[in-house]
Amino acid sequence: MTSNEIRKKFLKFFENRGHKIIPSASLIPENDPSVLFNTAGMQPLVPYLLGQKHPMGTRLVDVQKCVRTGDIDEVGDNRHLTFFEMLGNWSLGDYFKPDAIKWSFEFLTSKEEGLDLDINRIYVTVFEGDDNAPRDNEAADIWGKYVSKNRIYFLPAKNNWWSAGDNGPCGPDTEIFYDTNEVPLGDMTHDEFVKADDEGRVIEIWNNVFMEYEKALGKVVGKLAKHNVDTGMGLERIVMVKQGVKTVFGTDLFGGEQTREERIIIDHVKASLFMISDGVIPGNTGRGYVLRRLIRRASRFSSEPLSKMIEKIKKIYEGVYNLDDNGIIKEEEEKFRLTLEQGLKAFEKGINPFDLFQSYGFPIELTIELAKEKGIKIDREDFDKKLKEHQDLSRTSSAGMFKGGLAGTGEMETKYHTTTHMLLAALRQILDRITKRRSFKNCKKCIFRFI
Repeated sequence: MTSNEIRKKFLKFFENRGHKIIPSASLIPENDPSVLFNTAGMQPLVPYLLGQKHPMGTRLVDVQKCVRTGDIDEVGDNRHLTFFEMLGNWSLGDYFKPDAIKWSFEFLTSKEEGLDLDINRIYVTVFEGDDNAPRDNEAADIWGKYVSKNRIYFLPAKNNWWSAGDNGPCGPDTEIFYDTNEVPLGDMTHDEFVKADDEGRVIEIWNNVFMEYEKALGKVVGKLAKHNVDTGMGLERIVMVKQGVKTVFGTDLFGGEQTREERIIIDHVKASLFMISDGVIPGNTGRGYVLRRLIRRASRFSSEPLSKMIEKIKKIYEGVYNLDDNGIIKEEEEKFRLTLEQGLKAFEKGINPFDLFQSYGFPIELTIELAKEKGIKIDREDFDKKLKEHQDLSRTSSAGMFKGGLAGTGEMETKYHTTTHMLLAALRQILDRITKRRSFKNCKKCIFRFI
């Protein structure tokens, strides 16, 4: 079963149960300045989970594009990724635990409509209860209809409780795990299951959140008038399980990249391609900096141009997503390869991190990564302190220069002066791109002399 077939099966399964299919939102969150990217399927739907009516109704299903960079150092193992897709079905004050659990089980195990997974490899966890809310016996009892009671485990809030923060809707969740070992693990005690989870011998594949409580100032204060269901199943993980491979990189979503370096390259280029397609451009702050760091990190691990990887990724998602980087990755890569070459030489000479950053444009994250590989510890606090001092000094100097150049001039003169600088910068960028074309190469010097 291909990844695209799994996407379609999921959407069709829930469409047959009254859900409306909604398109993926952009990776860039709408009206949510608290995060740089959509990191979970529920993020674009938060207003509706909080009570706003959705134009498509109370039962929804989607495949949402997501980006997370918190685990960037883990990328390259069997399951951590920067870009991923989240399959989700949603109940906005409609069905609740019985249907949500039943349909999760049916989709995973049904031969006709679902994935036909082995029932004897499924495990589930539910909320064990605490001072905020009682033990979720209801969810455990429902699961008891579908799996052995020896495979249902009660875990604390850190594992099986969802909350948007100190205020708002919250509730217990139930997580579904799958045994991917050649020889099935069979029934396990509570402690044996927790150990198997820690060691990656069982993989979490689906999470059903039951929003039934309201929290205020960090404490549960009562039950919500309407109960919601928020679910999430990572496409890459379920494809790994269904295709019977040991890592997400062995699936048709990646094409079998095996070494850590190969995995990092395709993950980072894929994330970059999706970001750019949603309107992100490289920069020194915010989303732009995340994109720039991903492209540079991929360049560092790649011995050949990233263009080959771009074409491979486009082919993987052909007919599913329209991906185009408009040459941005190549442009960013070419600039960085010069920085990389000079910076690596300086790094080998033992030049300190701040000077690497200031003089060579060498990212501190890359310096830390290189140092870690050589067993060297970098003092990040010292770097941040020097950077802040440098920025303060730059602001002071800039203020003085601005005062000297434009003091006493009128508002319109100031606007003209600023606009001139902006126009010149834009012309330089445009002409720089033009002169990279073969027919203009010999004209580069005279054009730049003219402007």
